Amino acid sequence: MADSNALKDQKVKQFRKGILELAILKIISDKECYGYHIIEALKESAVQITEGTVYPILSRLKDDETISYRWEESNKGPPRKYYFITEKGSELLELLTTEWRSINQALEKILGSLK
Repeated sequence: MADSNALKDQKVKQFRKGILELAILKIISDKECYGYHIIEALKESAVQITEGTVYPILSRLKDDETISYRWEESNKGPPRKYYFITEKGSELLELLTTEWRSINQALEKILGSLK
């Protein structure tokens, strides 16, 4: 039973990470923002998230050159890293959005037929 629960937890985490990449790209495409703002935007949208999940995704997106960042001084503490989407990131966002809508529509049909 413990192995079954661990597998379920792993599958849910995998599922969420893919969706979070799309959500983060969208948030950053609307305006430059720093990590804490991204986390708060996700939480406000009722996405269950931890900081430990967001920063590795940001790092991966930066490595893929879909986002970049700049440092900005803050009067409330240390400098902040502001993330912004790149041209490559905008193209990926468009592709992922199209795919999400297509997959979501298909899944709604499948899940609706299982009633």
